[in-house]
Amino acid sequence: MSYSFEYIDIILLAMIAGFIFLRLRGILGKRSGFETKIKTEFEHQFIKKVAKKNIEKEKFDKDEEKYFLDGAKIAYETIIIDFSDRDNKLTDSKLLLGNKIYKQFEAALKERISKGHFAEITFIGVNTALIKEQSKVENNLEVTVEFVSELITCVRDRENKIVSGDPEKIKKVYDTWKFSKDISSSSQNWLVIDIIK
Repeated sequence: MSYSFEYIDIILLAMIAGFIFLRLRGILGKRSGFETKIKTEFEHQFIKKVAKKNIEKEKFDKDEEKYFLDGAKIAYETIIIDFSDRDNKLTDSKLLLGNKIYKQFEAALKERISKGHFAEITFIGVNTALIKEQSKVENNLEVTVEFVSELITCVRDRENKIVSGDPEKIKKVYDTWKFSKDISSSSQNWLVIDIIK
């Protein structure tokens, strides 16, 4: 009889552990805006390993593609999280955005501020990142990347009431971003120059 109670205890503990894991799953990727800056990691992964290697090549080989995508995922996460910070400034992602895209993000932030809204974005992770196109346009290398990610998004007003989104619901997001690097410039930075609808 005592053996059966031991089995029941084990099953109950396993169920409790599973429940706790499922409840925490939605917040494991949450960023508060006070974590160590990702910029250093981005520069090491994305700039040092890719940008300085075969700078004139139009197409990546397999290793270069992996390094590029690792860096692109870091850039993607950095920009998404930066856009959701309560300070309403593009602090971490400013050096990752081309002029046109930076102005678009800045305009969206100004509009959000004028309404008294703020965004909460919990970044769960990037499911896939695939290079859809690579090309050389004059002195620029351009790489189009398709991201599939999971996010929890919610916009609140001054009274903390939900305006849009759901703080409990994970949604799958499909984004296509174009990165570019000027090979005639001394700068080794890749920039997001377009977000394709």
